Amino acid sequence: MDVNGTLIALVVLVLLAVLTAFKGIRTVPQGEAWTVERFGAFTRVLPPGLNLIIPYIDVIGRRMNVQETVLDIPEQAVITRDNANVSVDGVVYYRVMDPEKAAYQVQNLTQALTALAMTNIRAIIGEMDLDAALSSRDKINTHLLGVLDGATDPWGAKVTRVEIRKIEPPANLVIAMNTQMIAERERRATVMRAQGEREAAIARAQGEKEAQVLEAEGRLEAARRDAEARERLAEAEAAATRSVAAAAREGGEAALNYFIAERYIAAFGQLAGNPASKLVVVPMEASGLAGGIAGAVEMFRNATLPPMAGPAAPGPTPGGASRRGPVPETRPGPWTDPGAAP
Repeated sequence: MDVNGTLIALVVLVLLAVLTAFKGIRTVPQGEAWTVERFGAFTRVLPPGLNLIIPYIDVIGRRMNVQETVLDIPEQAVITRDNANVSVDGVVYYRVMDPEKAAYQVQNLTQALTALAMTNIRAIIGEMDLDAALSSRDKINTHLLGVLDGATDPWGAKVTRVEIRKIEPPANLVIAMNTQMIAERERRATVMRAQGEREAAIARAQGEKEAQVLEAEGRLEAARRDAEARERLAEAEAAATRSVAAAAREGGEAALNYFIAERYIAAFGQLAGNPASKLVVVPMEASGLAGGIAGAVEMFRNATLPPMAGPAAPGPTPGGASRRGPVPETRPGPWTDPGAAP
């Protein structure tokens, strides 16, 4: 009996030692923080790793997750300022910064964050029109982040990010919005088409204007060049006329007949040399043409032959009569100029 009693006592002591070690040695995993309570009062926070507490006196109170946590905000119906009923949901990212406050300042941190986020979503979207709510998600997220972060600071938690996932209007409102969008797109297309036609018309008018200006400048330059050409031609004709007049003064009427006969022959040669003409009409003044040519030949012959010696003409008389000089020898030709001196 004594042996059996001793063995039982030894077993009891071993079990008590194991239980005491189990109660006094605590291993906290990474990413968590445990609170220690002594007789129901908070004493300290156990960090991750191996920790020792007083067995049977200290107990583990709350096991808090200090990692960043994602909290889903349930979908809820929200009425905008313009009385549009939309369905809204979102997510909240938060992290426990003070395990003592998160454990003892709020009864249920997750539930409190959810209710706070839903209330502020309704308040913010209710102050906005539907179009503003659909196009201002960043503004809503920023406002919610500031409100939730300030409200959760006494709870030892920090809200790091808030995202609105869905703002969905009812089906009939979506159809109306699509119709409005199509009408707006058609209006923009009409306006853009009208602007394009207006710009094209302006461009065409500008091009026609520039073309007319260039054409007018071209005509002006051509007229100026034509005027200069006519001026030069007139000057040349005037110079030629002066040369002909000078030659006529020096050579007399025979020289003038020569020039006229030369022009006449040139014109007649062009008429006869035209390959398209099969019939050449000879004018009635052909005899006059031949006489003019003979007179011109006679004039050049008289100008080139040396004068022949003859009896001297009597000199001037006291009564004023002039003495005739030697008369050059003349040869009979086919035509005699009626205006020549005898």
